[in-house]
Amino acid sequence: MQTFRPAPPHRSSATTSRLRPMPPVPRRHPGLEARQTPAEAACSVRHATALANALERPITPGNRVDALIDAPSAYAAMLDAIEAARDHINIESHLVEADGPARELARRLLAKRREGVRVNLLLGGMDPDGTCSRYFTALRKAGVHLCEYRPPSVWRNPLGHALHARQHRKLLIVDGRVAITGGLDGSSIYPVPSQALGTGGDSPARDTHVRLEGPVVATLQRLFLDHWCSQSRSAAQRARYFPPLAAAGEQQVAVAACDDHHRHHPSLHVLLRAVESAEQRIWLTADCFAPPRRLLRALASAARRGVDVRLVLPGGGKSALWPVHRGHYAELLAAGVRIFERREALPQAQTAVIDGVWSTLGAGKLDWRSVLHTAEANVVVLDPTFGARLEEVFRQDLFCSHEVLPTEWRERGWHARASEWLAARLDFLP
Repeated sequence: MQTFRPAPPHRSSATTSRLRPMPPVPRRHPGLEARQTPAEAACSVRHATALANALERPITPGNRVDALIDAPSAYAAMLDAIEAARDHINIESHLVEADGPARELARRLLAKRREGVRVNLLLGGMDPDGTCSRYFTALRKAGVHLCEYRPPSVWRNPLGHALHARQHRKLLIVDGRVAITGGLDGSSIYPVPSQALGTGGDSPARDTHVRLEGPVVATLQRLFLDHWCSQSRSAAQRARYFPPLAAAGEQQVAVAACDDHHRHHPSLHVLLRAVESAEQRIWLTADCFAPPRRLLRALASAARRGVDVRLVLPGGGKSALWPVHRGHYAELLAAGVRIFERREALPQAQTAVIDGVWSTLGAGKLDWRSVLHTAEANVVVLDPTFGARLEEVFRQDLFCSHEVLPTEWRERGWHARASEWLAARLDFLP
């Protein structure tokens, strides 16, 4: 058994830059180096250097990373990992609803508790309307440790709490050896996996998760336990949280994470550095696109210097944030950025693949409120094979999307122009 001690308090970015030496660029796996052309190897080194200079956590080599496309495959991998648990299960999520996938999740967790597996569950909001009280009561009675992230308090401004202090991290860590993360949570908008754990009904959302094995799992475990210690009155249950981890693959992975109300946003910072280092293409998918001005300028600048910049965003007016997205189109289209709106199975994924070797995904959203106020976590993968897999998924999304052409954009009506003009200046998110 291991007794967990939280990491030292996080320093501000200004203090860290004075005290922390520049992190070294990790050595590449010799087998991976041999499979790359000189141009690909140079591209990988360029992005690895930019990433190492932008991060506060080191890049971790020796990992295996598997993409999980859409809810059925992601839930199947989650349930399989839970089924294989022998020591502990740690889960952090923005949302869990009593119906839908969370019902099967509760059944599996209760079964593992009967086997003596320790379970810690950290949620962004446990019971906003009283409908989940029976769900959480059953988990508590079975010995599941529950923690609510910043619960409402009479001493705290409830409006400010609702709008700002949030957490969007989605993490599942099993036995300190397997981690799954991405944009998926326990919402009933996703289909429930069948008994075969690989199929489900049609989902109104397009999501991407990732399964990780190798040394980077310890970084995600530390991230979870630090968050737990900062939010819970009780310590995490005693378990073997940090078993020895051997190399599981050849992929280099970094973790970009921050707490809420943290002005230095690592996910945005590393994305900016990668965009600035891009030479070939930047393909980005987001469910929310109201980014800071510096990212807009970086994307426009990349397009002007000849980089193939493409965005897949929700479209068709089905997203409440549609006017916010479109308020930034004029500047991007003028610079040569290609914008695609997906009309069905709206993208919930937060992914980017740059030059085919730099990839990121997770719960980090590209809007000002998330950048300033939300606790988030993304993983960054430096690997051409994984990059090719995400590019293949991106091409499939393009096939299901409508491109917004400059001529079409200039012919839109006055009502659309007015709502987009206002949204672009307010960046208002409901």
